[in-house]
Amino acid sequence: MIKSVMDRIYRVCRVGVLDVMKTMSLQKLGNADIEGLVALSREAGWDYDEKELGTILSAGVITGHRNEMGKIISSAALLPYVKGAASIGMVIVSPEYRRLGLGEAVVKECMALAQNVPILLISTPEGRPLYEKLGFSEVRKIHKFLCDEYRPSRKASPYKIAVMKKDHLEEVYEADRLAFGTARRIFLSKRVEQSEKALVLKDMADRVVGFGLSIAGPENLILGPIVSFDQASAAALTHELAHSHNGTLRIDVPDGQQLFMDELIRCGFKKVSEPPVMIIHAKGMPERNGRLYGIAAQAFG
Repeated sequence: MIKSVMDRIYRVCRVGVLDVMKTMSLQKLGNADIEGLVALSREAGWDYDEKELGTILSAGVITGHRNEMGKIISSAALLPYVKGAASIGMVIVSPEYRRLGLGEAVVKECMALAQNVPILLISTPEGRPLYEKLGFSEVRKIHKFLCDEYRPSRKASPYKIAVMKKDHLEEVYEADRLAFGTARRIFLSKRVEQSEKALVLKDMADRVVGFGLSIAGPENLILGPIVSFDQASAAALTHELAHSHNGTLRIDVPDGQQLFMDELIRCGFKKVSEPPVMIIHAKGMPERNGRLYGIAAQAFG
């Protein structure tokens, strides 16, 4: 008796979900949708702003659902890179429309657009079951640090730090390619334009051997990407990006940079989470040279 009642309730609920789904459309979103995407982000407790979304749209694709009123209720971004690699980020579903399969639909759409190339993403705890269901597996972690009271602890570095100029960009792109594992010129050029500060690290022969960017967000000053020749110069770059900011600092550090993370803690940073880096269509991360000390942002892999 109870089972038959529950079966009827399930069928009614299922029909209701299907009816709701019919009123939604999955489509490519563009610059005209930035205001709606910012609203979705805030509704879900995220902090994407107009500049961040402009960078994503200039270097990639955002897809999402609209409800019957035209309101954006889901999103996911795909950023393709050179030589067959991509990242997925900004997977957001409005709280009112969760558990309807919208998140799975937008991620699948991004995967289809990527055409079976290796795809990276950084997962939230809530999103991990979905990504595992779709075939993603964890390959390492990202270490998220925040700092409300920065305490300088800069050590001497044999490198010169200078403001990034246009004639530095080719060397910056190459340093990033080796550190990140694949070329991402379009994204990086837009990220430099978006930056609060853009600095290069030079050796004694005046060659660019690293760089760092800071990005002003609604809640934090994001430090990254930071590419550096060694831990000491990474700390020096971080100091130059961070020391004059009055507010919360954020940096996301990849696995393998423990000495750098120890230095961050000495400067007042606190680790707040360790989200997993997940990948599909590959057994591991792209080949990197170990010089990536801070990623651009979790949305960009």
